[in-house]
Amino acid sequence: MAPLRRRLDDEVVNAVLSGGIAGAVTAAVMCPLDVLKTRQQVPDGLQYKGLAAGLLRILRNEGVRGLYKGLTPTLVALIPSWAVYFTVYERLKSLLSAHSRGPSPGVHMASAAGAGAATVVATNPLWVVKTRLVTQDMAASHRWLPKARYRGMLDALLRIRREEGSAALYSGLAPSIFGILHVVVQFPIYEHIKATLARRDGGGVGNLHPLQLLAAASLSKMIASTATYPHEVIRTQMHVKGLGPVQGLLRETRAILVSDGIRGLYRGCGVNLVRTVPAAALTFTCYELMSRALRAAGGGRGPGGGDDP
Repeated sequence: MAPLRRRLDDEVVNAVLSGGIAGAVTAAVMCPLDVLKTRQQVPDGLQYKGLAAGLLRILRNEGVRGLYKGLTPTLVALIPSWAVYFTVYERLKSLLSAHSRGPSPGVHMASAAGAGAATVVATNPLWVVKTRLVTQDMAASHRWLPKARYRGMLDALLRIRREEGSAALYSGLAPSIFGILHVVVQFPIYEHIKATLARRDGGGVGNLHPLQLLAAASLSKMIASTATYPHEVIRTQMHVKGLGPVQGLLRETRAILVSDGIRGLYRGCGVNLVRTVPAAALTFTCYELMSRALRAAGGGRGPGGGDDP
């Protein structure tokens, strides 16, 4: 038990550092696309239609600063989010693998689901704040948001809790929980691609080339994002309206379908793929490479070790 415990402790430290730093780098680079995607998801989002046109509209009306609205709560949420996610994922994967025949699709799915649930519950209030800050200058959002502008992340957190109650900070929790299916789809595909590439090369997963990691992360993210995207549109609208964790879930879904049909559930999906696919490639590759470096420096094994299948 002692060697296993030491191994898990090493994995936790590596995951916190690798996941946190990788998530922060990705968030800063991809923030303009995240702002655009979020605005396209709300009712008044048609004015931001198109990738180039939407970005130019924000830049023209609000300057460069407008492209980075919501970055502070995003960073504050993402650093612990990725740290919590990778930590729980690696710990669950190690524990479940130890009680089975090793890593398998079932182990990867269960680990991804558990990690996703922990992350969603821990960071939901910060994502509500981020959505409010990004959309508060849009006309349609004014019907739901307070007339007085939020001055920043802390102001938004305190005011939402004071003016709308703690439940409002957990608006959109239900579709976010549903969104766990995203990682349940993504991680097994990601692990399978890595294992396939490693077998083809005759080496371990820990020896994969960065370009191979980029390919594995990109393909798995593209499949998962497309399959589960509708929950993001519903979640964003619940964030803006402060509907609480579950209240309004079916009503919002029905309203989108009546207004725009299935197409309405995919508002901003194109921008989301442009944003998330390279973001996932950057995050996962950065995570894997940093994890390798930390293992090498510490002389031990961490997540994604070379004897994974």
